[in-house]
Amino acid sequence: MPHPKHILVVSCLVRNRENAILCVKHKNRGWEMPQGRVEEGEALIDALHREVHEETGMTIADPRLAVIWSKLSEPAALIHGFVAAVGGGDLTPSDETPEVAWLSEPAARERITHPVNRDRLHDLLAAEGRDGGAVRFYSYTKRPYRRIDP
Repeated sequence: MPHPKHILVVSCLVRNRENAILCVKHKNRGWEMPQGRVEEGEALIDALHREVHEETGMTIADPRLAVIWSKLSEPAALIHGFVAAVGGGDLTPSDETPEVAWLSEPAARERITHPVNRDRLHDLLAAEGRDGGAVRFYSYTKRPYRRIDP
């Protein structure tokens, strides 16, 4: 029996000193938090730092794993959601993310409209208040999007 295959993804809610949220406008999905696939053999935390920097030009400090989402529809994926503070850098768009911005929480909630990314933002905002508490786990399917709460 072959081993199951899951894509590993990292996503991060990054805040600056003014409490704004780091967001990117993906060329296909619209506004979202920085996220991306983990490369084969790459540690999750290394992928997190790489993806945030590649998509935004920023570095992060003190990342904490807060939520894991399991995408059950093909291709199956495990998405690891982190919360972090900004470390430094300059906002720098990329080919995948032609717009990068610090948004207030209300503005981020308004601009992030894709159902999957909207729920991820909601879950990570809720996780910020759990001072190192338990990691939350959620599952969902796509086409149509349906969240399966535990």
